[in-house]
Amino acid sequence: MSSNNNNNTTTSTLGSYVDSAVGAAQNLVGSIIGSTGDEAEGKAKQQKGQAEYDASHATAKLPGATITASGITKDDPNRAAGSWNQTAGSAKEFVGGVIGSENLKQTGREQNLSGQEQEARGQLSDFASGAADRITGAVGGTFAGVTGDKKAQAEYQSQHDAGKTTQRGAEHDIQKQAEAKQ
Repeated sequence: MSSNNNNNTTTSTLGSYVDSAVGAAQNLVGSIIGSTGDEAEGKAKQQKGQAEYDASHATAKLPGATITASGITKDDPNRAAGSWNQTAGSAKEFVGGVIGSENLKQTGREQNLSGQEQEARGQLSDFASGAADRITGAVGGTFAGVTGDKKAQAEYQSQHDAGKTTQRGAEHDIQKQAEAKQ
C-alpha cells in the first residue's frame, strides 16, 4: 500500500477525543461559575473535536483506491477482482435462469461465492496491513521524535497515515456490506 500525501495537519481520533473532553470540562466550569465566555469556548472546542473525529473517519472510495484526510492508498487487488467475479457470477446466474440452463446458473453461483471470498480476503489483508502500518508508524514516529530524527519521524508519520487510510477503506467496505445484508 502506498501513500502519496503526507500532510502535517492530519486528523486524529485521539485528538478529537481530547478536544471534546477539554471542551466539555471547560463548558461545565463556565456554566458553574457563570462565565459565558468559558461556556462558549468549551462548546467551540467540543465542536472542533467532533469535526476532527468526522474528518478522521471520512472515507471516499474509488475503484481500487481509498481516500481519507490522511492520504490515498491502493486497495488489495483481491478486492477489485472479487467484486468483478461477483458481478460476472450474478450475470451468469441471471442469464442461466432466463434461458433455463441450470449448469450456467450453478456456475454463476459458484463464481459469485468465489468472488465474495476473494473480496473478503482482500479486505482482511488491507485491514491487517493498515493496522500494522498504523502501529509501526506510531511507535517508530515516537522513537524518532525522542531521538530527534525529523526525517525518520516524517517517514513513520507517512506510514501511519497510509495505514490509517488503508484500514479505513477496508472498514468502509465491510460496514457497507454488513448494512446491505440487513
